Amino acid sequence: MFRSDSPLFLRFFGSTPLTSVAASVLLTVSMLAAPVADAATKTSDTAKTSKKSAKVTKSEKKSASSSSKSAKSKQAATSGKAERTTTRKVVVLKNGKRTVVAQRQAAPVRAAFIPAKPSLGEALGLRDTEDALALRSSVALVMDQNSNEVLFQKNAAAVLPIASITKLMTALVVMDARQPMDEVLTITEEDRDTEKHSSSRLRFGAQLTRQEALLLALMSSENRAASVLGRSYPGGLPAFVQAMNRKARELGMNDSHFVDSNGLSSSNVSSAMDLVRMVNAAYRNPTIREFSTQTEHEVNVLGRTQHYVSTNRLVRGGNWEIGLQKTGFISEAGQCLVMQARVNGRNVVMVFLDSVGKLSRFADANRVKDWLEHVQTGPGRPFPTSPNLTQGLGSPASPQAILTAQQPRGI
Repeated sequence: MFRSDSPLFLRFFGSTPLTSVAASVLLTVSMLAAPVADAATKTSDTAKTSKKSAKVTKSEKKSASSSSKSAKSKQAATSGKAERTTTRKVVVLKNGKRTVVAQRQAAPVRAAFIPAKPSLGEALGLRDTEDALALRSSVALVMDQNSNEVLFQKNAAAVLPIASITKLMTALVVMDARQPMDEVLTITEEDRDTEKHSSSRLRFGAQLTRQEALLLALMSSENRAASVLGRSYPGGLPAFVQAMNRKARELGMNDSHFVDSNGLSSSNVSSAMDLVRMVNAAYRNPTIREFSTQTEHEVNVLGRTQHYVSTNRLVRGGNWEIGLQKTGFISEAGQCLVMQARVNGRNVVMVFLDSVGKLSRFADANRVKDWLEHVQTGPGRPFPTSPNLTQGLGSPASPQAILTAQQPRGI
């Protein structure tokens, strides 16, 4: 044990009592320790303060990050909504074909109105012609098939495009040629519609008999079927078109002219008077009568069954006795319809050209049919024999009146 009276102790501390030495040592140590403790305390406080500030900074960063994310998400949502709201779908009519143009991520714009291309009848003002039945067709003609009496007429001599009504002349030439009806014909690129760029379910390479092609051309107005009928004629399509125009001259259709077998060209023109002659000639052929009034048919196209229906809703349903019919449409011709039907005990031929709207030609036919079923006939009020005669003693709007606002004229 360490002794206070040892020489080493006395050398350093002398004879000072131990208690005084201890007190001095303790005082010295305490004086030295105080700054250290104070520094340690300050260091601890600084560390705590820095930790707190670090935590605050981290929380601020987190809040800033979250606010930034929420702002970005809001901005993304807003931009997404803006993209959805600024997406524009515009349908335009180009070369007779409807084209959908979609514009994405574009500034909101107001699409310009593009009016539909007017038909020739509309351009010539024929739609302004009034008639007693308020028909929506620019041209109308109703004739008794047996007596050739004109029962109703409106611009009957106007020469206009006739669209797929042309296919009736195609059928007449095909039947006159007496080619084998069971001969297999192939749809090729030559049958593509380069005039109106219309579509077809008869794909290239599809094979069908001449009989099926004629049926689809008359019943469903299938353009490629009518095209292959013309191509397969002896001498090809040019010879077929010549035969069509020759047949028109034979029938006395002096206001008519044909340039193709499907009616897609607006250069296929005729008048209502001429079309009555063509309908009468086609009606005399039982095959054309049957095919034009068939309601539906299925054909095998490249291993797949295709179902076709009649383009005439009056054939598919209704209380009509229709012996022959054909519809047609291109923008230059408007909606067209020719029919042979039995109404109120008499056979009549109806022609409607350049009708406004898809259903108006059928509505016009129903209006004429209703008028024929309720008109008073007999010695006191006969049907007019002149196409320019206005008949009826009552109000011009009465169902017995036949009103022509202008003289028939060729165009």
